[in-house]
Amino acid sequence: AAAGSTVELGCGAQGDPAPRVQWHKERGDLPWGRHEVDQEHTLRLYAVTPADSGTYVCTAQSQLGTAAATARLRV
Repeated sequence: AAAGSTVELGCGAQGDPAPRVQWHKERGDLPWGRHEVDQEHTLRLYAVTPADSGTYVCTAQSQLGTAAATARLRV
């Protein structure tokens, strides 16, 4: 991604009951004040910088178990 741009990382998690979805960054925190997660569990990172590069993990958890997916970002 280009520095200063907005990045969207999708996470498709469905179930009945609906799973609880969380995003986190491996070896770091989500950029404070520059991220949001919408109703479809898409993580948006605003005004990305090289420090935002890394692996982001989406975890979906329900009574049936836990599933995770990763996305790698390079700025």
